[in-house]
Amino acid sequence: MSELAGERVLVTGGAGFIGSHVVEALLERGARVVVIDNFSTGSRENLLRYEGGLGFRLIEADITSSLWPSLFAAQQDEPIDRIIHLAAQTSVPRSLVKPLEDIQINQVATLQLLEFARCSGVKKIVFASSAATYGDLEAEQMREDMPTFPLSPYGLNKLTSEGWLRVYALHYAVPAVSLRFFNVFGPRQDPRSPYSGVISLFLQRALLGQELLIFGDGRQTRDFVFVEDIVQALLLGCFGPVSRGESINVGTGRAVTITRLAELVMSLCESPSRLRYAEARAGEIKHSCADISMARHLLGYQPTVSVEEGLSRTLEWLQEGMGEM
Repeated sequence: MSELAGERVLVTGGAGFIGSHVVEALLERGARVVVIDNFSTGSRENLLRYEGGLGFRLIEADITSSLWPSLFAAQQDEPIDRIIHLAAQTSVPRSLVKPLEDIQINQVATLQLLEFARCSGVKKIVFASSAATYGDLEAEQMREDMPTFPLSPYGLNKLTSEGWLRVYALHYAVPAVSLRFFNVFGPRQDPRSPYSGVISLFLQRALLGQELLIFGDGRQTRDFVFVEDIVQALLLGCFGPVSRGESINVGTGRAVTITRLAELVMSLCESPSRLRYAEARAGEIKHSCADISMARHLLGYQPTVSVEEGLSRTLEWLQEGMGEM
């Protein structure tokens, strides 16, 4: 496929769980890709097959300390056409412990990228935001026109960054869109990381027959969206017409309780694991489910992978990795 031939895309955090899938999709469609990543959570292994290949460049750098030199280095050969900004500090608990660090990573770096986009004439910047911007709303589904009351520095900095995208779109003619991810899961989500998603952790522990730890009463709900659908939304946002700094939900529109999720995982793994409940963690919300009407209307987004299918595909990937150990 070569529908993106001629496009040069910068992906921050491109060695990470979501980022590596985005890089793969862009290269398959003929785009040229530049990745900036410091490998704090991402893995070089995710990109090994592309290193040294035509149309791919990897710059190892930290977006909080060496972003500008990296951006100028990325433009040495040819200009950057579009930016997909995925690099982030993604842990709510860590943001509560280190709020200033969270500001630097999740807000200041975003502002610097916007300024680069303004100065360089970038065609579009897509920002990976979060459902954490809403806070704990008492609603079956969260709509983009609902109030936002983030409960953590992480959610607040994501929300503030969305505001910066709107300002740059309005006043500086920088085409931009923010995508509010709900709970993303899938292959390459490292279960060994303390900041990994609950699904990868549950799957690994179920395979080992270990207990599955649930923070809270287990009745809290989440909208789990498979990484393939997230990539779909990112490409639609990056190359589609939406450009005025809109904030758009990306999920499935279906909620699952954490206890039900754990039961699905144990059944799929045929595991003897048991559930254990612990005190809820500070800053985490009770219920989260996306209304994806805007994504369907503005982006043409349509989720295609169910939770059950996504669990099966993630389990297959995890088992392959464990077999190589």
